[in-house]
Amino acid sequence: MKILAIESSCDETACAVVEDGTRVLSNVVATQIDEHRLYGGVVPEIASRRHSENIYAVASQALTDADCALADIDAIAVTYAPGLIGALLVGISFAKGLAMAAGKPLIPVHHIAGHIAANYISHPDLKPPYLCLVISGGHSHIIEVKDYTKYRVIGRTRDDAAGEAFDKAARMIGFEYPGGKHIDEAAKKGDPNAYKLPHPRVEGSKYDFSFSGLKTAVVNLVHNAQQRGEADSISPCDVAASFQKTVCEILVQKTMLAADDMGFKTLSVCGGVSANSGVRAAMEKVCGERGIKLYLPELKYCGDNAAMIGCQAYYDYLAGKRADESLNGIATLSLDRICGE
Repeated sequence: MKILAIESSCDETACAVVEDGTRVLSNVVATQIDEHRLYGGVVPEIASRRHSENIYAVASQALTDADCALADIDAIAVTYAPGLIGALLVGISFAKGLAMAAGKPLIPVHHIAGHIAANYISHPDLKPPYLCLVISGGHSHIIEVKDYTKYRVIGRTRDDAAGEAFDKAARMIGFEYPGGKHIDEAAKKGDPNAYKLPHPRVEGSKYDFSFSGLKTAVVNLVHNAQQRGEADSISPCDVAASFQKTVCEILVQKTMLAADDMGFKTLSVCGGVSANSGVRAAMEKVCGERGIKLYLPELKYCGDNAAMIGCQAYYDYLAGKRADESLNGIATLSLDRICGE
């Protein structure tokens, strides 16, 4: 079964052709990073306009790369939640029109479910049930994956997501957007013990994350040095290394607590932040020590892409999920509200 998948939830216009859930025939991504870098972050209106300009060419390229015509496609899949509403609507409108014109079934896909499915592409042996840590620019979740289309959210961020904290901390240190990769590179040259940063906790929610206080600690560290006229005493590489180490410790501690309490010996990590070398190394180390089987996606499937949407769409299709012309975008929608038991 061949699925043409469309992803436009943020600032990447992406289309892919995926066969039987795990075989990626094409995966095309048009990024907007250079333009949004001018503003230090994603500007929703600009993102929506660029999606409108790019989506036809990206979809056409995906079909060409897969050596397919639209007639060879069995279904159209699209991300419909969560994300920037204007950006989502571009992809949804295009997918609905394409599905109606070609007489193909339309499969609505939840963005976070797509990230989880990225590991099925890289690791076909991964099968539910297992525990999954989703860490990206907009999401930080610990999720019990009960089946390919059934989930339970165990923990989530109460404020900033891990990727968002990376970008905001990077801006304070002096790195350009997107900041996560710059912190990762700088951290390799710095002392992770140079600065003691807080490990915020959420009272009464032992699996939930909070990164706002950590971000604020970096802001205060830099501002206080500037106000004392000691800005030169702040080492960007040391701050980056200390920040990254702290984020890794928080992610590991919360995830291992959930794994221990629930008895899971299989863990997957996904989302844009799963590309971070410090996060990958920390997870590999702790899972190796505890005898936990760890699955990490290939780097090309960590960030937003349409291959992961096509993969998840295959399982959603088998579960009978379909949409009609009334499909709408939803900016905020918890995964377990639609895919739980």
